[in-house]
Parts: sequence; structure tokens; C-alpha cells
Amino acid sequence: MTERISLVVCEGDETGQELLEEALRVFAPGVLSVDVDIVRFDLSLANRQRTNNGVVHEAAAAMVETGLGLKAATITPTEIGSVGSPNRILREGVGGSVIVRTGRRIPGVVPIVPVVNPIVVVRMAVGDAYGAAEGRDGLVNSSTESAWRTERIDRGTCTAVAEFSFRTADHMGGCVYGGPKWTVSAIYEGMLKEEMDAAAARHAHVPYRPTLIDAAYAGLLTEGDDQTLVIPALNRDGDCLSDLVLAMFGSIAGAESVLLSLDENLQPTVAMAEAPHGTAPTLAGKNIANPMAMLLACAAALDHAAMRGNTSIADAAAAIRTATLSAAADGIRTFDLGGEATTSGVVDEVLRRLSLVKSA
Repeated sequence: MTERISLVVCEGDETGQELLEEALRVFAPGVLSVDVDIVRFDLSLANRQRTNNGVVHEAAAAMVETGLGLKAATITPTEIGSVGSPNRILREGVGGSVIVRTGRRIPGVVPIVPVVNPIVVVRMAVGDAYGAAEGRDGLVNSSTESAWRTERIDRGTCTAVAEFSFRTADHMGGCVYGGPKWTVSAIYEGMLKEEMDAAAARHAHVPYRPTLIDAAYAGLLTEGDDQTLVIPALNRDGDCLSDLVLAMFGSIAGAESVLLSLDENLQPTVAMAEAPHGTAPTLAGKNIANPMAMLLACAAALDHAAMRGNTSIADAAAAIRTATLSAAADGIRTFDLGGEATTSGVVDEVLRRLSLVKSA
């Protein structure tokens, strides 16, 4: 019996939308052993402006109902008073508390630093510098003018980030590494460190190397890795860290990002997968952008659907991931990874490999 799941798809802008449409080809009828019912929401900038972000709230409500989402890259306007970032609205709408990004070796691509094992960044999805109240005081453009913002984190989010980090490290046979700058900010950033220490006590068998954020940056580039590293982080730190980590492996386009909403037992109730890169307007319409991250996001969405114990969905997720990475290993790569394939050409090859798996 073919399994059927519902997936909320958030459409985006420019190259983000083009990559989404290409990646969704893996969910076409007959490609996988899973039927995916796609429920679309148009989160393009024009439609967000037209609906005054109403469509974003609708998409978030739909994800809460289905528990599963997939999002394309979107434009965030910089004008004060504009519609702002749909990501913040989605995170708040689904109750997301954790964002997970995993850097891993891309077959056939030499990383810029000697990394072998995966590096997972587990960051806060809400609070900290994002959404903080801010303002300016004093005479405008004078030397006395000052800028300020009021940042806030809560213990529940700190607990979620810390606990999920240790569970991930346990599952992957890795080490929890890094942390905030708790020596400088013992009250604010120290709250995350307190929850990291508490999680370490609950998971005493998991290796734990708390390291100040600045030293962790240096360590990632200089120490090398002998095991998987899982890095719990504040929202702003994690945003910066994840871009660095993905670039270390050769391309930010080679990994997916997953927003998670967790229940009282810190089990995922909503998972929204996306590509961590932006809309790449200079690549729009050229059929040369890298679809790997969006394809891997499709696999990640199925992974979370499979957590209810369905092996056929898990197999479908693994098939997408294997087809995507093996195609890269065999040289079917876009220009950013040293190849000559087009966006559609990479996806064509992934579909060909999926068809071989299904017919086997």
C-alpha cells in the first residue's frame, strides 16, 4: 500500500522559487513509494504585500495542522515598515524553537578546511537579536547619537536547544561542542550554558566540550574533527555559525535547514525544511543554480514524516538523499561545485537514479 502524506509548500521569490519547482519534481506521482499531497501557499514578496502577510499566517496554521512544511527562499525587504521577514512569522506561527543545520561532505568536492565528519548547528529559532525592540537616542548624525536594542531569551528555548543538541549528538555518535560567551554575559548568555550543563548531566555518556563562541569559531578552522560535532547556539550566533559551517564543506547550497516545533517532551510536532541560501537574483532565469539544498530539504521533510515509525517514508527520504549525493560524486554538479550541469540537468539525473531504485 502506497503511503500518503500532506506537505505544506511555501513558494518564494526569484531563484528560490525556481529551485523549489525543480526539487518538487521528486514528489511527482510515481517517482517515490510515497504519495505527497502538496498544499501550496504563495509567499512571494508581491503576495505578502498584497495580503499584508495574511498568507504567511495561513501557511503557518496549515503547517501546525499537517506537521510538515517545505519553504523556498524569499525576499526580505529592508524598508522600515514593510512586510518584513516571513521566516519570523512562520517561526512564531508554528511555535518553532529550534533550527537545525547540518554541514556534511559533498562527494567530489574538496572542502576548504580539513573536515570529514558532519557538523550540526542547533540554534534558537526565536528571541535574541531577532525581533528585539530597538531605537536611537540623541541628536541625529552627531557624535552623541546612540543606538540600542533590548534582547531577550527564555529558559524554555534554552532547554530545547540544549536537550536537542545532546539527543542529536547521541544519535550521531558525536560530541556537543561550543556554546555562548558565558564568561562575558553570565546572566543573559549564561542561561543557555546552564541548560547545556543540565543536559550534559542527563546525558552523561555523550561527550561534552563547552567552548566559548569565539574559541569555537577558531577551533572549527584549526583543530580538525575526529567525530561529529553538535553546536548549541543563540539565535544570532547560530545564524552566523551555520553559514560558516556550510561554507567550510564547500558550498552553502549543499545542505538543508530544518525549523522544529517541539512538544513538552521535546519531540518534534512541526518540521519545516528549507534551503539555507537566499534568492540569488543574479542567477534567476539562467538554469544554473545549485538545487542540492532544496533536494536535501525534500528528503529532510520526509525524514520527519517518517519519525512516526513509517519505514517506507524513511526509505523514500534516504533514496532522495542518496541520489542527490551520488550524482554529485559522479560529477553531475552545477558551476559553483566545479561542474557544468544545469539546475534541471541535476534534477533529471536525480530522478533517473530514483527510478532505478524504484524498479530494483
